[in-house]
Formats: sequence, structure tokens, C-alpha cells
Amino acid sequence: MATKTFKIGESSRGGIITVETTKDSVTLIAKEWDYSAGSSRSSNQTNAKETHRLEVSSSDSNADRKLLDWLCEESTSYYAETIMKWVRTKIKLSTSLFASW
Repeated sequence: MATKTFKIGESSRGGIITVETTKDSVTLIAKEWDYSAGSSRSSNQTNAKETHRLEVSSSDSNADRKLLDWLCEESTSYYAETIMKWVRTKIKLSTSLFASW
């Protein structure tokens, strides 16, 4: 299992997106920035309040698209693709048959 927290700040609703991968699923967690822990990127945001999450099985036929769509709604397309590049290095995701068209 791999976990990474992206402290995006104003470019993301809430400011933080945490990604957890297992051998067969990916969980995206949106969190509100915890200003009591500090406002800099180096601040410890482990206790930040979770606002919502998405869990997708890697065998889901549109796993890649579902994750990317959720990330684009939570942040910018730049950060969505940055996070997806990291996810793709950790787990093999199914893609739609139409993705290659």
C-alpha cells in the first residue's frame, strides 16, 4: 500500500488531496486545510478534516476515467494529471475500450 498527500492549497477545493493505493484499489480523499497546524506546505496536515472520498477498484472498466474526473472536479486539470501520474506508477488501472480512440 502506498499513500501520498498532495498539499495543493488554493488550486484545490479544501486544499489537500490524499491518495491511498492498494494492490486492487485507489482511494482519493479530499480534506480541508487545518490552519491550526499551520498554513505553510511543510505544516503537518495529518489531522485535517476529511470532506469526501472516492474509492475505485482497479478492475473497474473505467477506473482511470473515474479518478481523473473526480480529481478535475476537486482541483485543476494540471494537478489532476500530476496526481494521476503518481497513481499510475503505483497501480495498473483498467481503461475504457474507447480511451484509445
